[in-house]
Amino acid sequence: MKIKNHFWFWGIYFVLNFLRWGAYFNDYEYSFKSNVIEFALHIPLVYFNLFLLVPRYVLKSKYWHYTLSLILSLGVIYILKTGLTYFLISKNIWPEANRDYEAFEINHIIAVCIGELYVLAMASSVYLTLTWLKERERNRILEENQFKIKLKYLKTQIQPHFFFNTLNNLYALSLESSDKVPNVIIKLSQLMEYVLYDVEGTKYVSLIKELDYIQNYIEIEKLRFNNVEVGIHLENNIENIFVPPLLLINLIENAFKHGGANNNDLKIKINIKITPEKVLEFEIINNFVFSQNENSKKGIGLTNTRERLELLFNNDFQLNYQIKFNFYIIRLQIPISNEN
Repeated sequence: MKIKNHFWFWGIYFVLNFLRWGAYFNDYEYSFKSNVIEFALHIPLVYFNLFLLVPRYVLKSKYWHYTLSLILSLGVIYILKTGLTYFLISKNIWPEANRDYEAFEINHIIAVCIGELYVLAMASSVYLTLTWLKERERNRILEENQFKIKLKYLKTQIQPHFFFNTLNNLYALSLESSDKVPNVIIKLSQLMEYVLYDVEGTKYVSLIKELDYIQNYIEIEKLRFNNVEVGIHLENNIENIFVPPLLLINLIENAFKHGGANNNDLKIKINIKITPEKVLEFEIINNFVFSQNENSKKGIGLTNTRERLELLFNNDFQLNYQIKFNFYIIRLQIPISNEN
């Protein structure tokens, strides 16, 4: 809480209290003098409580120490208020009452202490509430920054992993002096442009652009395999549909990586459907040749995808896979938006 806000709070509170009691007794001179004395005691008590007693005792669960210290503080405040009122304002230390009171009478002590506790509770409530709101906003910003950092980290895992595989493919083709190399380089440059520029710092991208990126990736992978068949089936209109970038590519890459191992006749089928409930249903099916090492092959792809889904959608998604005969099936469901 900024220092100027403290001055504003006490200034406004003083003016309102001065006008209130001045109008109540029709004596603004007395109201001004008495409020000057009271606020000169209110303010130190409030900050003594907030910055010394609360951290030292309340936050450390030393409640009896806090209670005793507060009672002693109220005793000091009572003595000071009574003495200053007597010597600077009026011999009648409590003119607001219906009769004259002497110092240290129980009713006067109780009235002064209740007044101090009222101001203490009100001022402390305002300060602690504003501090809590500020701390909550700070924590929200920290959580948001942590989310962005982790999400960026997961995305950086995808890019080197994918480009490493693609460069290996390109190297293998160059050794064969294949005329496919120029086409691969063009496709690769398009993929890099998408990753480096089109989706940088973007939370959602057009599904159409994402599918263009996937199509370029598939074309590169087709150059690596002797016999591969990929079919993409779309249901419903996908215009104005936005999804997280570089999310589906992990599942495509997984199909080529594990389906293509020891498989001379790779078939991949991709089904994409937009439901009336604004849910994207993505299914990818690939055949594979089972080997003893197949169960031990665990790349970063699916784990990475699940972590990104948890960050982006919490539990509002489904990612399942199953092996049926010699087909590997992955199904993904995520909420989508019609706005970017």
